[in-house]
Amino acid sequence: MNVHDAFLHGDLEEEVYMTIPSGFWASGLNKGVMWLYVLIYVDDLLIGGKISGAIYRFKEYLSECVKMKDLSHLKYLLGIEVAYSSQGIDLSQRKYTLDIVDECALLVSWPFDTPMEQNHKLQIDGDGPYADPGQYRRIFKRLIYLTVTRPDLSYVIHILAQFLKKPQVKHWEAALRVVRYPKGCPGQGLWLSANRDQTLSAYCNSDYQSCPITR
Repeated sequence: MNVHDAFLHGDLEEEVYMTIPSGFWASGLNKGVMWLYVLIYVDDLLIGGKISGAIYRFKEYLSECVKMKDLSHLKYLLGIEVAYSSQGIDLSQRKYTLDIVDECALLVSWPFDTPMEQNHKLQIDGDGPYADPGQYRRIFKRLIYLTVTRPDLSYVIHILAQFLKKPQVKHWEAALRVVRYPKGCPGQGLWLSANRDQTLSAYCNSDYQSCPITR
């Protein structure tokens, strides 16, 4: 939902709870309780829940309080594209990815199959400082947000973060390689299946000896 003239309704006299108040559960809550989840970004609201009727009634209530526009099912929010099917929901950042590629002037370049060169030596001093550290940091920030739907970039982003203070030319080139990696599959993202449990498994291979920075 989108709030009309959100900035004209800035004064708030009511008491707002960002977390459940102490003692709330002891106030006679019955077993028929249902949960609604509301994500607010400036004048946009994303409302979720398991019971569509409850969401509809909540939308009606909000519209009585403040003038709003119902945008129906979520399709695009904060650079994240949402596609629905009977099998589940697909989240991707295709447009956001291509915007990063365009900003780096890499639209006509070939994509890489991997985000980082194997056995890289980015930690070792080499070819001198990069002339525009601010540009390096900006692209780095944009790549961080891309990990929302591309967790496969998490490791390489962690490596690039180590050089934010004084990036070298080779660090900028490594960042451009990361940009060219999702260019080959900009629509790839997260698949949330409707038919299986969404359990996240994580693995870590700690090797402090081989990293000259962290060892």
